[in-house]
Amino acid sequence: MALAEPESTTRRRAPRVDAIRNREAIVEAAAEALAEQGTAVDVREIARRSGVGMGTLYRHFPKKEDLVHTVLRKDFSGWAESARQAAIDAEDPWAALTDFYQQALTGYARHRAIMENFALTWSVPDLEGIQQLRLIIEELCARATGLLRPGVTTDDLLLLLVSLGHAVQLTDECRPQMWNRLLRISLDGLRADHREPLPADASPDTHRSNPEQKPR
Repeated sequence: MALAEPESTTRRRAPRVDAIRNREAIVEAAAEALAEQGTAVDVREIARRSGVGMGTLYRHFPKKEDLVHTVLRKDFSGWAESARQAAIDAEDPWAALTDFYQQALTGYARHRAIMENFALTWSVPDLEGIQQLRLIIEELCARATGLLRPGVTTDDLLLLLVSLGHAVQLTDECRPQMWNRLLRISLDGLRADHREPLPADASPDTHRSNPEQKPR
């Protein structure tokens, strides 16, 4: 017959209420600070905003990278879900595509840390959250069949989001509506009435299979 663990042992293993509260306060303060100041924010500023000491912060997050990763994973997922919901709420397939980009880039412009790290979604395709975005874009592609110009792929639309994200980063402070103009121009180029064939995708595999091929 198994003996029950002493009550003191069970109590010691369970997270204390104040420890849970402190962790939540740290994550909330870090999310706010990262959105405002980006990943360069000082952890002392996060501790000050959360109302805990540095020792408490480091007990929960021994490295700053741990805290940044936790916050970005949560905020990135929330940001992607918000964009997905905007697309779902639009009954018209083209409006759904437009609203997705509009919502995604508006949220992106408001979160400096996501802005700094978003380019990694293309160069590091296993970054948490990128699969979530890819699935959303695949759904939008399927809904917009017949409205998109021939040859447009999920990768095209995903890379367009990354590229426009760079435009937000470059122009948001000095010309905050510039990215919105570029979005409209880009979406117009995706319409099915543009029938010109798209250039072939020069993938790395193509170059490796033709190592001696010279550019024309």
